[in-house]
Amino acid sequence: MLTIVFVVLVVLLRALVAPVLLVATVIASYFAALGASWILFRTVYDFPALDTNVPLLSFLFLVALGVDYNIFLIARTREDTVAGHDTRRAVLRALASTGGVITSAGILLAAVFAVLGVLPLITLTQIGVIVGIGVLLDTLLVRTVLVPSLVLLAGRRFWWPGRPERTP
Repeated sequence: MLTIVFVVLVVLLRALVAPVLLVATVIASYFAALGASWILFRTVYDFPALDTNVPLLSFLFLVALGVDYNIFLIARTREDTVAGHDTRRAVLRALASTGGVITSAGILLAAVFAVLGVLPLITLTQIGVIVGIGVLLDTLLVRTVLVPSLVLLAGRRFWWPGRPERTP
């Protein structure tokens, strides 16, 4: 699944560095959600272990949702760089135009998955909690802070080998 996501990002962004960093943020977000939910499972729910299918199913949901948010933000950033803005300005414009949509969608999705957390089926409860936490992390931290920071730190190298910025 990550290979397919990587190839789609390479084709969409016409770059190699950006897809690597974006896939890394999705993986990091998954592991953060898994760790945070494990603490919740041990302290609040008192589950002794995860169901064997839960990590894989949660991974599939979180990769699909995390990549969507990445595509919204970075595709808009790329559009602005192609239009002549430098990467810094393009990130700020992309955050301003897509941030509200990403945040709203993420909070709504987290609420939907959190409903699974109150079901009497342990597997669905675990998936709901992990994905709910993961979507909130993606929405409120990864897409609004981590990804823009990575883009700004990388600068023009983020788009390598492509060159969407026009040089004067």
